[in-house]
Amino acid sequence: MRIVLIHPNYHSGGAEIAGNWPPAWVAYLAGALKSAGYTDLRFIDAMTNKLSDDDVRAMLAEERPDVIAATAITPSIYKAERLLQIAKEMHPDAVTVLGGIHATFMYQQVLSEAPWIDVIVRGEGETIFTDLVRTVDEGGWPVARDEIEGLAFRDGERIVATKASPTIKDLDAITPDWSVLEWEKYIYIPMNTRVAIPNMARGCPFTCSFCSQWKFWRDYRIRDPKKVVDEIEALVRDHDVGFFILADEEPTINRKKFVAFCEELIARGLPKKILWGINTRVTDILRDEALLPFYREAGLIHVSLGTEAAAQLKLDRFNKETTVAQNKKAVQLLRDAGIVVEAQFIVGLENETLETLEETYRMAMDWKPDMANWAMYTPWPFSNLFRELGDKVEVFDFEKYNFVTPIMKPEAIDRTELLDGTMKNYRRFYMHKTFFSYPWTRDRQRRRYLLGCLKAFLKSSFQRKFYDLGRVGYWGPQSKKKVDFHFDESRNRTAAARMDDWEALADRSRKATGHQAAPSLEAIKACGGGGQLTDEMMDGLVLHDDEVANRDETRVREPAE
Repeated sequence: MRIVLIHPNYHSGGAEIAGNWPPAWVAYLAGALKSAGYTDLRFIDAMTNKLSDDDVRAMLAEERPDVIAATAITPSIYKAERLLQIAKEMHPDAVTVLGGIHATFMYQQVLSEAPWIDVIVRGEGETIFTDLVRTVDEGGWPVARDEIEGLAFRDGERIVATKASPTIKDLDAITPDWSVLEWEKYIYIPMNTRVAIPNMARGCPFTCSFCSQWKFWRDYRIRDPKKVVDEIEALVRDHDVGFFILADEEPTINRKKFVAFCEELIARGLPKKILWGINTRVTDILRDEALLPFYREAGLIHVSLGTEAAAQLKLDRFNKETTVAQNKKAVQLLRDAGIVVEAQFIVGLENETLETLEETYRMAMDWKPDMANWAMYTPWPFSNLFRELGDKVEVFDFEKYNFVTPIMKPEAIDRTELLDGTMKNYRRFYMHKTFFSYPWTRDRQRRRYLLGCLKAFLKSSFQRKFYDLGRVGYWGPQSKKKVDFHFDESRNRTAAARMDDWEALADRSRKATGHQAAPSLEAIKACGGGGQLTDEMMDGLVLHDDEVANRDETRVREPAE
């Protein structure tokens, strides 16, 4: 039973400017497959190795696979579809499989535009994909495909989604196989060391309209901190990893578990061997003010804060003034603790103006974060907010849904002015840091880290890879008239996201644990708008294994659109 896994070659000039990120999905799938006895697999990392379609075709020509699988986030969906098209051309008898968040919810559109894809895995892949491989191995494909939970496929002219598969309750039972990766190629530029992206928790207890994490993972589940540290220790020992970023959206949500995680790192002496970073919320930093030096002792050196996102969305449920005040304080607390702090700004909503862009720059200079990132607002096609925006969304070329391309067109300025204003913010901010901040940082480790980040930023800027500037033709204010975002205008809203069964399943999970389907005002504030989560609130939000074991999901069968 030969299995080939492929990671699409997609680049946008966003997060990858800091280095090559190891695709964790491969390690987790490979671990599940090998645990089930399927050890004959090959991984082709087209992204890290910058492989062309012809390169992948040549590699596939060497194979005799039974199953060929790829994954895709929204901006890489077309690359993944094309790879599987090549795979089907090369090996027509092999089962072609696509997974990931975009295909999970947009399966109607994907299967309509890419009929060479035999099946889509909807949701967490470890169990579903293993069941699929086992069915193929035992000769049950395609006759028994209806019996496998968590799939979507074409049945003649119909597109069928089988019963949604329950989420994986015991995350500690998943053992990733990190050995399938080419570790010498996954380098974090700021520290010139190998980097990993382990996972401590899946999901989020909140249901914010602009987010997709809670939609995909459905339940919030967290691993035993000692198990996570076991994995990190193995990454250091076996693969010489010197830096990691927790994949969790907000790993500090459960303070008890996060503190236990830090204690375990310190107990094993790992902060002497590896440093790490996280994304988290301002309110958690304020809550844990007294613990920040302890987090730094555990090796935490970089915190990326979701600072102005909620305020700029201008939702009635957020208090902007309170949030702004908290942002400034959180930045200062982190810097005082010796932690590098990065402020995240969301720009490019329909009400954006040159004045509001300037306001974010003034905020950044006032708060004094070590780093700042201005990300273009990207309305995920499976988010509630995407539906609420309606006709205001004009671009359906999902390849550009990458946080660096202006998807929304502001009412007062055009997209090129938006890009130019954003680049002006970057130039001024990092010019100031280059001459008046980074070189004069007293903490040696912190200074080395900041100068490394500056190196990565300057390298990508000189190569015109940052923000995809070279591809769109931006060379500064003088080039505004020549900028071309290359939107594929032939792509339109051909099929909406399908997640009725998915959301109903999540709602039943919440009811089973007493958690409301929609967040309360305090919960929403804690997710970025001003409130804080207590340990007691967290204890009430974590879902337990035995509470949602039996569910009455219904099969979804709908005609192709």
